[in-house]
Amino acid sequence: MKYYINKYKTQVVVVFLAAVTILPTSCKKGYFDQAPKDIQTIDMVFSTKLEAENWLSGVYNRLPDVWADGSVTGRGLAELSDELEETTPSIIASGTINGQNSINVYTSYYQAIRLANIFMANINNPQSNILNEPNGQDLIKQYTGEARFLRAYYYWMLIKLYGPVVLVGDKIAGTDDDFQLPRNSWSECINYIVSEMNAAKDLVPEKHLNPSTGTEDLTQTGRIDKLIVESVLSQVLLYDASPLFNGNPYYANFKNPDGKVLMNLTYDATKWGKAATAAKVAIDHAIANGKKLYKETNADPFTAAVNSCRNLFLTGWADEGIWLRTVTGYAAWELDAAPRAANGTATNAVLSLPQEMIDKYRMINGKQIEETGSTYVESGFTATAKTGYYVAGTSNMYVNREPRFYANVTFNGSNIPFVPRTGLTKVEFWPAGNSGNGNGSQSMYPKTGYLVRKNTNVNRNLSTNAGNIVRPAMYIRLGELYLNYAEALNESAPGSVDILTYLNAIRVRAGIPALTGSFDQATMRSLIQRERCIELAYEGHRFFDLRRWKIATTPEGRQGGDFFGMNVFTGTGLSDPAFYVRTRTSTRVWNDRYYLLPLPQSEVQKNRNMVQTFGY
Repeated sequence: MKYYINKYKTQVVVVFLAAVTILPTSCKKGYFDQAPKDIQTIDMVFSTKLEAENWLSGVYNRLPDVWADGSVTGRGLAELSDELEETTPSIIASGTINGQNSINVYTSYYQAIRLANIFMANINNPQSNILNEPNGQDLIKQYTGEARFLRAYYYWMLIKLYGPVVLVGDKIAGTDDDFQLPRNSWSECINYIVSEMNAAKDLVPEKHLNPSTGTEDLTQTGRIDKLIVESVLSQVLLYDASPLFNGNPYYANFKNPDGKVLMNLTYDATKWGKAATAAKVAIDHAIANGKKLYKETNADPFTAAVNSCRNLFLTGWADEGIWLRTVTGYAAWELDAAPRAANGTATNAVLSLPQEMIDKYRMINGKQIEETGSTYVESGFTATAKTGYYVAGTSNMYVNREPRFYANVTFNGSNIPFVPRTGLTKVEFWPAGNSGNGNGSQSMYPKTGYLVRKNTNVNRNLSTNAGNIVRPAMYIRLGELYLNYAEALNESAPGSVDILTYLNAIRVRAGIPALTGSFDQATMRSLIQRERCIELAYEGHRFFDLRRWKIATTPEGRQGGDFFGMNVFTGTGLSDPAFYVRTRTSTRVWNDRYYLLPLPQSEVQKNRNMVQTFGY
């Protein structure tokens, strides 16, 4: 952590300028994507409201983009789990990850923590003109709360990936300070994060209001408020209660050089109750603020469910989104989800799903495909088209699936997910098909015969960008809180009626029947885990969920061994059975040390008291 600078009062610093582009949705671009503005002294930075906000924007700037290529959330982590099948195996799937090539957000997040510390140490600058603002003291309080929360959130993102890290507190270190600091324990990290977030909650506003009108200021979208803090706390406490972090003997030898054990080895059942309470607090607050599960109506319930799940990401975020990022790389995501049958020349077709992910989607009757009574058929072809979804001749394995399947997956015979090329009506992934490996570019086809469709816009023309819907990303949405609550409640109060109430709300919105009757705790746990896998796919959860549940070697969460897809190098037409033979597309390596990632080796080498993540 040698990036700490000399005495900050005399150090020059880079200030980030908040761009002022306003989205059509009235969301402000500025708190996440910044560009360097100028070189100034600390005293100059905190002399005015504008300069202080520019600095604070720089703290926000390190937050990852959910849908961007290579982001360490959403897409980036999907490629490191069973959600996606990479063209080239990831460093985890290939078994080559180590401290030299590990995912490195360590430096960036600690830099953000340092920026937050400098901000909080200087925002009360007596020479500042902020106090001359009509609400100057309230602004300083709000800014401090935002920075305090963000600092805790960066720690949270660090420990999810690497396990416990070094807590530096409020200190802004100089070059003469001792940097040979050991990791804090997991419990110390969690207690600090929770305490700091709770303290921040008391400082940030209920909503960011326009001082002139007293109404909510949509140009401040994405800035931290009380509901965002509560929602993140729900996630923090849920993870802390989970098996990976709560009484896990695997980490008995994960110790500092002085012998201090870093992980919790003794199970604490009360943590689940705390997680349930936190989730319910956030849910109730969200509903009081007008948040709701996004739903559309249609005379056809199936169409209503598909539209609800699809358009949640296009326009429904206004109903369901709790913490939004106004600027997001969804355009790159759409290009990589586009088959060549889509109009345009920049389609990439690399967001390919393994068959294992396809098989997790249920049937329209709510049954899992392997369940008795599911009606799933893997052989033969349908003689009936489903207008808007697939054509006649499509494989029966894609017929009568739940609505989220059609909102999230592009398959052989499905309708084209964007404005199509002239004369094309369906996606063709067999070799000579319009999007197959033998027709056009040899690289622009999905290696498994499937592409992701989630968070794409069927009305977008990739050639002209006509029909584009500019939309933010959701870091947290109400649907996640419902699932957090159901899971924590099942562990702390199995049999509670609220479990089915909140789980069924997600299922019914998705167009499958509500669960009825009673379920034992293990069965309900499995149902909730499957629901999270489907509902929150590609939103940055699966990578962490299968780890915190410790299911990477179970059938439901398997991360090692052979993975499959369709035989994309065979077949002469839509209804050729040769294409639909399950074919191995990759063989992945799993080792239990992959439950956490290794620290960048450069950080370990700098600090003799810093132990590498256990197992590396």
